[in-house]
Amino acid sequence: MVTVTKNGTKKDARRGKSTFDKDRRRKHHHFLVSVYYADGEKFGRVYTDKDKAERFAARQRRSPVVKSARITQVS
Repeated sequence: MVTVTKNGTKKDARRGKSTFDKDRRRKHHHFLVSVYYADGEKFGRVYTDKDKAERFAARQRRSPVVKSARITQVS
């Protein structure tokens, strides 16, 4: 339920967030691979296949200029 007030819209707190696993509308999930380089640059790439995301992150970690590579589920 959405409540419209003078200051803006506000969602009802009763509903809450569901986990990604329980959402039946989803046909696939999205995995964001964030790569952080030693010079401060950042790079991100989104995959729908977790296996491909893990392989990309592992490949990037082997590079000497990469400081870290992380995988997060975004949807």
